[in-house]
Amino acid sequence: MNTYNGMPATDLVDARWHKSSISNSQGTCVELARLTGGEYAVRNSRNPEGPALIYTRAEIAALIEGVKRGEFDDLLV
Repeated sequence: MNTYNGMPATDLVDARWHKSSISNSQGTCVELARLTGGEYAVRNSRNPEGPALIYTRAEIAALIEGVKRGEFDDLLV
């Protein structure tokens, strides 16, 4: 499958979407899926049929590591 940024998330038929266990009932969460080609997709849980953004493993790893280090905490104030 040819994946690209902004493709409909519904086109990722083999994607197993994951969301945080602290997501709430109002759908306040993003979801991630590892794709068969080794890339990762991200979608808005409030619009699961909407566009998916596609990232490499290195990009997702850098994001997660930055979050763990608190590098984005200032965005929540």
